[in-house]
Amino acid sequence: MGRGVKVAVIGGVFAAMVGGAGYGAYNIVSALDGGGTGPAGASVKSGPPSRDEVRETARKFFAAWEKGDAATAATYTDNGQAAGTLLAAFRDDAHITGVEITPGEVSVSGMTVPFTVKAEVTYDGAAKPLTYRSELTVVRGQTSGRALVDWRPSVVHPGLKDGDTLVTEESATPQIQAVDRDGTVLTKEKYPSLGPVLAALREKYGDEAGGEPGVELVIRHTATQAPDTPLLPVTEGRPGKLRTTISAGVQAAAERAVGRFDESSVVAVRPSTGEVLAVANNREDGFNAAFEGRVAPGSTMKIITAAMLIDNGVASMNGPAPCPDTATWQSQTFKNLTDMKPDMSTTLADTFMRSCNTGFIKLIDEKPLTDASLTREAEERFGLGRDNWQTGIVSFDGKVPAVAGPDRAAGAIGQGRVQMNPLNMASVTATAITGEFRQPYLVSPELDGRTLATAKGLPRGTADQLKRMMRLTATSGTAAAAMSGLGGDIGAKTGSAEVDGNARSDSWFTGFRNDIAAAAMTEEGGHGGDAAGPIVADVLRAGG
Repeated sequence: MGRGVKVAVIGGVFAAMVGGAGYGAYNIVSALDGGGTGPAGASVKSGPPSRDEVRETARKFFAAWEKGDAATAATYTDNGQAAGTLLAAFRDDAHITGVEITPGEVSVSGMTVPFTVKAEVTYDGAAKPLTYRSELTVVRGQTSGRALVDWRPSVVHPGLKDGDTLVTEESATPQIQAVDRDGTVLTKEKYPSLGPVLAALREKYGDEAGGEPGVELVIRHTATQAPDTPLLPVTEGRPGKLRTTISAGVQAAAERAVGRFDESSVVAVRPSTGEVLAVANNREDGFNAAFEGRVAPGSTMKIITAAMLIDNGVASMNGPAPCPDTATWQSQTFKNLTDMKPDMSTTLADTFMRSCNTGFIKLIDEKPLTDASLTREAEERFGLGRDNWQTGIVSFDGKVPAVAGPDRAAGAIGQGRVQMNPLNMASVTATAITGEFRQPYLVSPELDGRTLATAKGLPRGTADQLKRMMRLTATSGTAAAAMSGLGGDIGAKTGSAEVDGNARSDSWFTGFRNDIAAAAMTEEGGHGGDAAGPIVADVLRAGG
């Protein structure tokens, strides 16, 4: 979709709203304050609106909306300017006519009204029926005392958020028919969390895929650079075929897995090639956190930290790595999980398997390590943090900054200023078990000639030790419960990341089974094995 008409659309909408149907500036200005304060000297009502008030306000709002009278409908809301702008765009820019709204029963709370919209989208002689459901809530205006619709964009359409609008026009890019690695068609109806991914693929590859544009109704995200979200094709055009690296079977498992835990994301990759096999999110905001998230990865970061220790000759998997109850680094004290017993005669493999924070922090002070050692390991060995991944859509390739003070110690255990997402950590696992960094990608670089990122990878001895430690963690350590029942060559690492202000830590987990690696994160999911672990295990099980 073309995005160069934003100013004209908004300006045109405002002009129509002010000048249309004789409602003038009074209704617009008064609507900003909940539609006015009523006659002079009249008492202002307070408290929740009655069920009768809710029904009457909804009836008047629906009647004006059905007539296409955006200015009048806006006066029945508590944000007249925003409501009027969006309702006028519904009429003028989305070309939606013949609106019929059927209200449902008022909710038990007495303030929410569900409703069904039936209408028609018309453009240049073509027409398509449009039907959807939404709801509104009626509240008491703070200054006017009137019963008013609590305005939010989702009243107009459930897919709308702040800064969104509706537009019907000829597509700037043709539609695509995205298919998986074996030719299975991928749709957002069958794989819901692929919706944003498919929209991003269309925006980037619609022309290369060889289709012809049609006319469609879309949600335009004017507040962000996100691609338009298609809602209804008015004239079909001809979609072009775009082959992806996705595996339909693994994607289906990923969708089901994240569906069990709110605010969860997962990515699966093939370590031998870097191909992305699945990307799934279950998030209220629709954000592709699996590819674009920037949060602390917790103890899954210990894969990179262990590699740094081994590569610099500080430790080996069978060498000493004491696990005290606490460790102090430049005046900041770090602790382990509350149920972890200290062990001063343990090895790095055991410290890794048990996810002992203090054992790692005690070792990062050893020579020749410096403030920049972890950064170099992440960038040069694992390909992270250089802002050069070319996955086929927008993605974030991690950040491990060189820092001094307490943040250096925190970074070693995946806290502080380290930022990752499931795509990054799935790649870290793939690099750890193969010794080779293969940049993850969703669309073959042969399609558009883009250059994939490179890194020198790990020495064979380091990769062998990391893989063995991850195997131990999956069979005898913190990941054993989540990985139970999985056959084949398996390994894993758990993580939990503390976030200021949250009651529970973010749950992280990354693992491998044969030639598939996966990583997941669940916001406030607790320990790594509690939420993210079962997600990864389900994906690995499907990937064989």
